[in-house]
Amino acid sequence: KLGFRVDADWTNNTLTVHRNTSDRIIPARAADLYVANSGTTVRFLAAMVSLGEGTYRLDGVPRMRERPIQDLLDALSQLGVSATSDTGSGCPPITIQGKGWPSATTTTVSVRAGISSQFLSGLLMSAGFAGCDTWVRVAGEMVSEPYVTMTVQMMTAWGLSVIPYVDGQFEVQSDKVAHSLAAYAIEPDASAASYFFAAAAITGGVVTVRGMKRDMLQGDVKFVDCLEQMGCEIEYGDGGITVTGRPLRGIDVDMNAISDTVMTLAAVACFADGPTTIRNVAHIRHKETDRIAAVATELRKLGAAVDEFPDGLRITPRPLNGCAVDTYNDHRMAMSLALVGLKVPGVVVRNPGCVAKTYPGFWQDFAALGTETT
Repeated sequence: KLGFRVDADWTNNTLTVHRNTSDRIIPARAADLYVANSGTTVRFLAAMVSLGEGTYRLDGVPRMRERPIQDLLDALSQLGVSATSDTGSGCPPITIQGKGWPSATTTTVSVRAGISSQFLSGLLMSAGFAGCDTWVRVAGEMVSEPYVTMTVQMMTAWGLSVIPYVDGQFEVQSDKVAHSLAAYAIEPDASAASYFFAAAAITGGVVTVRGMKRDMLQGDVKFVDCLEQMGCEIEYGDGGITVTGRPLRGIDVDMNAISDTVMTLAAVACFADGPTTIRNVAHIRHKETDRIAAVATELRKLGAAVDEFPDGLRITPRPLNGCAVDTYNDHRMAMSLALVGLKVPGVVVRNPGCVAKTYPGFWQDFAALGTETT
């Protein structure tokens, strides 16, 4: 829709993006983009189309219209871009009227990243094509910092120059031009792997996820550190990462850096000896659903004792009972709650198809563990 040619070969899990032959950074001068409930899509594309010359509108499902994006719009406005929330709510639908970033030698922009680090990542990637040196400053706290590190490392791999500084500033230099790589291999999904590592922890079994490494770009690989604290054995090998389940103990953990795995750990915590406290993840209330409230509600249905805090929750194990649980159309709710069914008969996951957002083959892979999935 933005005018780029992209060929998909799903049989070989390969995308081919062809070089832009237009004299404009964004070939299309107008586009109406539907992002469903993908926060990554709306944030990265909003920053990207701000480099274009035209009008671009981004909208999604009803929940997307409740997810804040004003911090990014404010940053784009500093660059002279007209970036507005159509309803004035600070949430999508949004309209970006682009005319490119300032043509000055050096540009400075400040962005808040306390709700999502993707506001910053989107700006950094776009700055690589702005045609001027750009200083990006983080105003206030930043959540999910490992994802920003991943952005910087990937930009460097593509030949772009981005320099992080300890004071929350990033310098993106314009004298470096992205080059075409013949191929770029995408890492296995560390967030998705967490469900299978958790399965080993809950059942006392052994699970190896192939292709996973200790030094992956994705911060969520450190989920296994939480399982190790709870008593599991972790082995890093050439063939992947192996988790061996052992008797579990409750832990107190700051999961700000790996917040997509909060609900996975919450499921594991139901089978530990003693309570588990998860802290510093207030920003996950702005995800596909309010994930703190949602997981607390559903674990209580199953019989766990859950205390909810503004920035986290405490799970105290109690005898569990099978029941139907709701997923709130959130892929991670579905996959996390399914884990409880490994030990508790009668767990029914409503709207299981929502896993298709990131893992359409989840139920087949889950069944391959030897579980009975219907």
